[in-house]
This record gives sequence, structure tokens and C-alpha cells, in this order.
Amino acid sequence: MSFNITVQPSGRAFTTEPGEAMLAAGIRQGVGLPYGCKDGACGSCKCKKIEGTVVHGAHQSKALSPEEEAAGYVLTCCGVPHSDVVLESRQVTEEGAFPVKRMPARVASLQKKSHDVMVITLQLPANDTLQYHPGQYVEFILRDGARRSYSMANAPHNRVLPETTPPSGPGLELHVRHMPGGKFTDHAFGAMKEKEILRVEGPYGSFFLREDSDKPMVLLASGTGFAPIKALIEHMQFKGIQRPATLYWGGRRPADLYLDDWVRAQLPTLPNLRYVPVISNAEPEDGWQGRTGFVHKAVLQDWPDLSGFQVYACGAPIVVDSARADYTALAGLPPEEFYADAFTTEADKHGGEVPAG
Repeated sequence: MSFNITVQPSGRAFTTEPGEAMLAAGIRQGVGLPYGCKDGACGSCKCKKIEGTVVHGAHQSKALSPEEEAAGYVLTCCGVPHSDVVLESRQVTEEGAFPVKRMPARVASLQKKSHDVMVITLQLPANDTLQYHPGQYVEFILRDGARRSYSMANAPHNRVLPETTPPSGPGLELHVRHMPGGKFTDHAFGAMKEKEILRVEGPYGSFFLREDSDKPMVLLASGTGFAPIKALIEHMQFKGIQRPATLYWGGRRPADLYLDDWVRAQLPTLPNLRYVPVISNAEPEDGWQGRTGFVHKAVLQDWPDLSGFQVYACGAPIVVDSARADYTALAGLPPEEFYADAFTTEADKHGGEVPAG
């Protein structure tokens, strides 16, 4: 039986097919609910159920605790309606969201930026019409049907590839961290070669800059969570967005900030952007003179009151989850002004039992 799902306060509505999770139905019908992993692991899709009955599939308690479920919260990624449902979500996207498309992509270049980070540039078909918001991601569809997600690290306007023969289509830049034993990343750091053909599908994700606000921003990244933040920065440059923003980028060692030189090169063109690199496990041989500790705590040290801010956070789930909890509880950040994309690995989705990548 099909059910009607209504999202307040926007009034957006869609229908589910029998047994279909609400998020999948919303994506299929162009209603952009917030989400991240789509697997019940990250909690990014969590929202309040105002009316109706929802039954959850498998999910992790860190994404939705029994107490939260009892209080009426649901995960739309694995929540199947058993009646008409009314949800509350203030992050639902506007009408006309970009359609999800599947297409071939050719590996145009492979650049190793650190011992465990590869920048992969993909060439899309010359007639490509893939549209996306800076901050969204695509999924690689592997031969066995498995999927791996990576954020676009370049803004849509910045997709020109070097001249090639035949003429190239637009390009996508992706930042891939090697996860030993990972089905995709072992290949990316091993046998993958230029001109290899891959299959991608997207855009996915509800992480992108809300341009209807003039609030100052905190851009929080850990590791390759910098990729979608880079796309946001390029977009801000392109659109001439002058909102004050502070980028906090964290890593264990200085080499983990694999595009530190790129960030510093952009600062003269973005006078309202401040950059704070933070290292948690520097060794004496690193000669690190900058900020140390956990990157999300560096934000609280600088901004104990975040009530007037927007936060855009990307990276390891523990960083994103800690930031969300601390910023709302300790610094007064309105929960609806925390936008996140937790980089959930396959191991995260399965309680640490499955190789990532």
C-alpha cells in the first residue's frame, strides 16, 4: 500500500511505494530530505515524526537511540511508513532539485597528494548534463553492484579538463583516502590507470551552502572531509559571497592536510575567509607550530557562542557527531543550522566488521 509523506514546515509532499523507505521515495520524487550514508549508520537523516506510524529497518543506535525513537524521531533512510506520515525537517531542499543520473566516467588523472590520499579526476561524457550543488557526492557502482561514495571537490563551474583528443567532457575531482583492504580504494591505489572506465551515479546528499543566509560560517573538515569544503570555497569565490567564514581543517599529522598550500593560495582572493589548521598527533620531526588537539574543540575555543552561526561539517563520523552535540549543547548553535556530511565507511555501516573503501 502507498502512503503520503508530508514534510513541514515546507509543505513538500511525496508518496511511498509498498515497503519503500521514506528517503528513497523522496529522492526518487525530487524532495531533498537531509541525509548522509543512506544505511542507518550516520544519523544525518534523523527528523521528528509529527504524525503517523513508521517501522525501522536495521540501523545503529548511535544514529537513532531507543530513547530518541521513543520520543518520536525517525531515520528516513530505513524508516518504512505504515500509514500516512507527517515529518518535521527544516533542511528539506527547494523544489526542482537536480535529478540523479547514471553515466560512464573515464579516469583522466591520478595524483597522489599524501601517503594515503589520491586525487582522482574523472572525465564525464561530452554531452553530460550532470548538475550538482557544491558539497554533494556521487556513488561509484562497482562490478558486483556495491557502491562507494565520494564528494565532488570542485564546484560545478570549475570542471574544465585539459585539452584531450577526442574533446573531453566536464570533469569531477574526487579525494580518495586509502583504506587497506577496501574493495575500491585498494584498486585506486593499485591497479587503477588513466583512461579506465568507471560507472558513477549522482548527485546525492543534502550538504551544500545555504545562500539565503548572511550568518557567519564555520567550515569544519577532518581528513578528506575537506573535499566538499573545497567545492564550497570555490563556489564562494565564483559567486562573490562575502559572508565571514572560518575554515578549521584537522588531521593527525601535518601531511594529512594534503592541500594546505591550495587553501593558503586562495586566502588573498577571499578576504573574509580565515584558515585554522589543527593537528592532533604531531611528532617532533613534524616541527608543527600551529594549533593542536581535536579540531572540533578548536572551534569552541575561538567561538564559545555559536548562536548566530551556520556550521558546515565534513569528515569522520566521530568528529561530525561530537561537533553536532557540543555546538548545540555548549555553544547555543541552533540544531537546524548544523549541516553535515559524515564520511561513513563500509566498516562504520557494519559496526567495524567490514573493510572500508
